[in-house]
Amino acid sequence: MTDSSSETHFGFRTVPLEEKQALVDDVFHSVARRYDLMNDLMSGGMHRLWKDVLVNLVNPPKGDHPFSLLDVAGGTGDISFRMVEAGGAGTRATVCDINADMLEVGRERARARSLDHVVEFVEGNAEKLPFPDKSFDAYTIAFGIRNVPRIEAALAEAYRVLKPGSRFFCLEFSTVDVPGLDTLYDLYSFNVIPMIGRVVTGDAEAYKYLVESIRKFPKPHAFARMIRNAGFGRVDVRMMTGGIVALHSGWRL
Repeated sequence: MTDSSSETHFGFRTVPLEEKQALVDDVFHSVARRYDLMNDLMSGGMHRLWKDVLVNLVNPPKGDHPFSLLDVAGGTGDISFRMVEAGGAGTRATVCDINADMLEVGRERARARSLDHVVEFVEGNAEKLPFPDKSFDAYTIAFGIRNVPRIEAALAEAYRVLKPGSRFFCLEFSTVDVPGLDTLYDLYSFNVIPMIGRVVTGDAEAYKYLVESIRKFPKPHAFARMIRNAGFGRVDVRMMTGGIVALHSGWRL
């Protein structure tokens, strides 16, 4: 998945790069209303623990000090809600997502939680963010970057919109590195998850794609190299749950 490539792998299919975004959009349009339920069912609730680790690492200030988070591909607002609730009165979050259906679910959830005054929802593309340079104190993207057609472009945009001294965080499914667990994980992923998707959302194919896209994502150290190439320093990788998930971070120095 590079800027210079004319093709990319969509799951295990190879499709023209310019078509991938439309295919990804179709997946998330179909599951927007049940997306958070599916996260619970697919991960056995583990996604909540992984997100807690992310929030703890971001560590938004507890007082009135202004702190501005950009949460990319965060459509339903889960990360942003956690962040503003963990931070103080000065913490604000902007959710940027390319999918209007996901954003609408997020806005409804923000109103229901009385958080609509501190969480903003903006439709935009991770590859060309609609924000000025050096605007944010932290950038997060959770389980979304593998669906970006041009990952290098998204990383360059993350660097551009972050203030010097701020930090990039990416939570993403990764490569299981525990013998035996990798086989069980594959059996679960390719058989159980699409079945859950069919029962809950009526769309098994969407969840088959989501599983397959994980296998096509760069390995942890390769992705860390991409983050460094985008200009970030002090890049770190934290593997969790036997390698099912990796949390990458880097500083905009």
